[in-house]
Amino acid sequence: MSSTSQKHKEFVAEPMGEKPVTALAGIGEALGGRLESKGFDKAYVVLGQFLVLKKEEELFRDWLKDTCGANSKQQKDCFSCLKEWCDSFL
Repeated sequence: MSSTSQKHKEFVAEPMGEKPVTALAGIGEALGGRLESKGFDKAYVVLGQFLVLKKEEELFRDWLKDTCGANSKQQKDCFSCLKEWCDSFL
């Protein structure tokens, strides 16, 4: 059974608003900086990419790996965080 991080729980508990990209589970300062340098400075911009990829786990995880070098756990954490947020708010 997998558990979610405190960061994940906090993110999915409320509307996204203007949260920085580093508010996403799995995205720390290093990955956040790489994403920001490519224009993904806010969590909602990453959400946009997630939706463009039709919430497909494999496509999103590949995009995250290619865009900022996220490892498998970081990819999974970020995907799960966005999926749960969408399930709650969309």
